[in-house]
Amino acid sequence: MAYKKPPQGLLPSRAAASGGFVTGNIGIGFEVRGAAGIITLDRPKALNAITHHMVLAMRAQLDAWIADHAVQHVVLRSAHERAFCVGGDVRHMAELGSTGRKEQARAFWRDEYALNHLISRYPKPYVSLVDGLCFGGGFGVSGHGSYRVAGDKLGFAMPEVAIGLFPDVGGTYVLPRLPGWAGTFLAMTGARIGMPDAVALGLYTHHIPTERWPDLLEALAAGDEMDALLDRFAVVPPPPALASLYPMIDRVFAGGTVPAVVAALEHAEKGEGVEAEFARLQLSTIRRASPTSVFIAFEQMRRGLSHDLAGCLKLEFRVVTRLLDGHDFFEGVRAVLIHKDQAPKWQPSRLEDIDPAAIAALFDTPLPDELVLPE
Repeated sequence: MAYKKPPQGLLPSRAAASGGFVTGNIGIGFEVRGAAGIITLDRPKALNAITHHMVLAMRAQLDAWIADHAVQHVVLRSAHERAFCVGGDVRHMAELGSTGRKEQARAFWRDEYALNHLISRYPKPYVSLVDGLCFGGGFGVSGHGSYRVAGDKLGFAMPEVAIGLFPDVGGTYVLPRLPGWAGTFLAMTGARIGMPDAVALGLYTHHIPTERWPDLLEALAAGDEMDALLDRFAVVPPPPALASLYPMIDRVFAGGTVPAVVAALEHAEKGEGVEAEFARLQLSTIRRASPTSVFIAFEQMRRGLSHDLAGCLKLEFRVVTRLLDGHDFFEGVRAVLIHKDQAPKWQPSRLEDIDPAAIAALFDTPLPDELVLPE
């Protein structure tokens, strides 16, 4: 965390179990401080976008700490105030996929999803300190842990539909389990929400003011009992910004098909006041996104409640594999992240042209090499 950065950087009080403190070139650091194994995301120029090297290093360190009896719990944080993590390094994945190296891109997602699954089953308390931007893969490495602490400036989103992807890293599992139809809203629009809404929806377990995090880290290093420790620091967040809109969100996004959701938004935008303006914004956002991705996101929300996290990750691996053989992911990354013209040419270009049966096949058809996760 950069909030009170030590004068000599992040210096471990004891070497990490993988053979010492690791940071710098691979964008991630590990240290053991008292009872806490601390993971620090440190790739500032890319807002901590997660690379394959970071995934593998994190997996290896977590495996090592399982056997280290001195490490009572794991703490994940960012070294920088602006962003916790803006997701996976999809720009590099698109480069791999467009230059004949799709298997390398698939290997990234395979290992990333395996890491997400490990975090969900980690045998020691896993505490994520999340402030600033947290998108996509950033939630994947933080949101499946046992404790999720939100800072003051948290901005959460699963914005993948804007680049021709879908809310993966277990989004198929987490989002449908949010209250009401909030998960479908977040998945189909990629909307960004602040800390009060993210805590109210249960995406985060505690709100602890960011200025208290240095003291919190010291308490974590001291090995205090986790629930009591976090409760001691936690405060009640301000009211959610979307509180008055959740009834409308539930009405609109409960539609049984994508066209039904769109029709409900179109009806709502004809009204007046805050609800009409909100509906107008969501319609505009959905229509700018990849139509294929919007349908995929909708399908995820309808399937997710029928699967555990492992099952959801396996479905996501099927879908992402098939998107690497398509058009929209590469076009979305080009338009949004590379050329930044914000004018992707989607194929198909309209929601009306999407075949729901083709979307279902992305999920239903097994791969020759399915994602395999521990039971």
